[in-house]
Amino acid sequence: MKRTVIIGKRSFQIDLGFIGILCLLCFVSCFSLYNAFNLVKTGTGFGYLLRQIFWYGIGFTTMYLLTSLQNEVIYKAMKIAYKYLMYALIYLFISRILASVIGHTLPLAPAINGAVSWFQIPLMGSFQPSEFMKIVLICLVSDTIQKHQKKYPDPTVKQDWTLIKQILKICLPPMILIFMQPDTGVFIIIGFTIFVLLACSGIRKEYVMAIIGVIVFAAALFFYLYFYQQDFLSSLFDAYRLQRIESWLNPDSYIQGSSNQLYTALLSLGSAGLTGYGLQAKIISLPEAIPVAHTDFIFAAIGQCFGLVGTTIIVCICMVLDLYLCKIAYNTKSTKNRLIVIGVVAMLFYQQIQNLGMIIGLLPITGITLPLISYGGSSILSYFISFAIIMNISPSISPSKKKTIHLKRPLRHN
Repeated sequence: MKRTVIIGKRSFQIDLGFIGILCLLCFVSCFSLYNAFNLVKTGTGFGYLLRQIFWYGIGFTTMYLLTSLQNEVIYKAMKIAYKYLMYALIYLFISRILASVIGHTLPLAPAINGAVSWFQIPLMGSFQPSEFMKIVLICLVSDTIQKHQKKYPDPTVKQDWTLIKQILKICLPPMILIFMQPDTGVFIIIGFTIFVLLACSGIRKEYVMAIIGVIVFAAALFFYLYFYQQDFLSSLFDAYRLQRIESWLNPDSYIQGSSNQLYTALLSLGSAGLTGYGLQAKIISLPEAIPVAHTDFIFAAIGQCFGLVGTTIIVCICMVLDLYLCKIAYNTKSTKNRLIVIGVVAMLFYQQIQNLGMIIGLLPITGITLPLISYGGSSILSYFISFAIIMNISPSISPSKKKTIHLKRPLRHN
């Protein structure tokens, strides 16, 4: 809930609880990266820490600038951003095709670990358009749902189907391009988020159950082909995707290969005990340090240093953020604004569950990071754009409980 904060002669409407949670996440992220110094395989841990502090600074600055605007202005900008992000995704797709056919990529769009998902911009680092497309799609889909509800207060079956088609028209083109990069993790995040928004849109339960049925059928068909028609499945999917499934289902068979990340993470968590090995710990007996410890496997690095206590604190902080956003959504009257907050919560929650699940072996490894804690400039900036929108959405405290906070500037003595 926003309160009025007066600094000198200027007043601001600020959700201090929300800002406090974000500052806590910033500290936890930087502290986690500091403790992963000895586990970073490429680059220097100190360099990643400095860049993470830089990106958090950019995130808070962007959030401050956007909160000075009305959300309607930001929503209009989202429609423009959708067009230019589509151009960027098409460029990456062409680069991916060229990499497969002739072994060369387009300028600024190299292949990294077999995927063409980033722009490498000199002096600025990497830029991942799919991270920003997530929040753009949340805003556009929420707007589409609100307009549909206004136009059809009591929609028929046909009108519900019209809404589904409108949402698919917006979401399918970027999702297909992201899947072809290939970036399965972001593809699934977007799919899950849009499904949650659709389920909350008020359409008939039959459609929601039908979508769930299609997902279950697709998953069952995939595993049937995986176990009984693997040759046919190999012709449809890249080998590395199938290898990830194989290493997830049979980790003991690939300890020295594709299961090494999972094996190392489990060993780090399982051997750390209640309080872990301490600051910047490293398990000497492992064949190699935790891969991508500062990104995908930051949770394993935290567990190695601080054990069950440290990982429990991380999970609790994530839950506090999710619940606080749920509170904002509950107190928001506008359908569009409520759906945007719900979409951000769904995106955050799935990403948290997927990251933690893959580290403990419950889910296959997909390259999804732990949001706001793992290293990543594009991810932090995209989330802070969504947080700026949510800060504007956050309702002000009720008049009966209203409190004004005065922050006086120190007096100057001559």
